[in-house]
Parts: sequence; C-alpha cells; structure tokens
Amino acid sequence: MRRQLDALYNGAAWLAALAMIGLLAMVLLSIVGRQFGFNVPGTDAYAGYLMAGSGFLALAHTLKRGEHIRVTLLVQALAGRAHKALEVWALGMATLLAALSAWYSARLAWQSYRFHDISTGNDATPLWLPQIAMAVGTLVLLVAFVDELVLELRGERVVRTDDEALHNE
Repeated sequence: MRRQLDALYNGAAWLAALAMIGLLAMVLLSIVGRQFGFNVPGTDAYAGYLMAGSGFLALAHTLKRGEHIRVTLLVQALAGRAHKALEVWALGMATLLAALSAWYSARLAWQSYRFHDISTGNDATPLWLPQIAMAVGTLVLLVAFVDELVLELRGERVVRTDDEALHNE
C-alpha cells in the first residue's frame, strides 16, 4: 500500500511540474507575442489556471516531504502522551479541513460542469476544466493527511526536521 500511496503523491507532483512548464510556456508565448506584434488570446487566463493547478497538485507531495510550515513551539515543549495527543489532534483537524476542501472543490467543479459555467475572459474556458486540478489536488491532500494520521496512530510517523528551515529568515 505504501508504494501505491507514494506513487499517488509523486504522480500529483509530476502533474504539478507539468503545469509549471505549461505556465512557463504561456508566459513565454505572451512575451514573444508582444515582441513580434501578435496576440494569443487567453494566455494570461491559462497561466493563472496552470499556476493554481500546480499549487494544488503539489500540496500532498509537499506535506509528505515535511515541507509545509509547522509551528513547532508548543509541540517541541511537550513530551510523551501530551505530544502524541497534540499531534493526533492537529492531524485530525487537518484531515477534517482537507476533507472539507476536497468536498467543496469537487462540488464546485461539478456545479461548473452542470451549469456550463465559463470564464468571463475572451478565452471562454469552461471553468470545470481548471477546477479539476483543484479538486484532484485537495483530494490527494486528504489522502495524505489520512495517511499521516494513521501513521501517527500506529507510532510509525516520522517528522522530518531539516536544519535548513531553522536558518531561513
């Protein structure tokens, strides 16, 4: 099961990377268009969609690598059962918030599809298309938080503590 979960997180990260490459292509196309006097409609909108998609798709991979911001002042002060209880509570609340985000993101994409909602820009993109990345990203993040919670309850969770984060200002 661990291999499938890691493949899911890595797959979402690869999709985020592809979205970043698409974002770069949109920005470069816009710059080249301005330099050579042509306009490709919708490049700004597509750049925005790709930026949002890359952010949401990378959330779970970032969590599993220990790169999300953690406020550890209180957690480090606790030990034993109190430490574990706080970790379980925090992961439980994060799982709940991720579940709500996944539910409402998927619901938004579905409603946009059902109502044939389109962007107000000149590209007239059906909004459910870029919203899918948000829905998928939040769903994978939910899976990652459930994974972290189960690992914590089993006593198998490893929290990464990189020294690099301590040196940032």
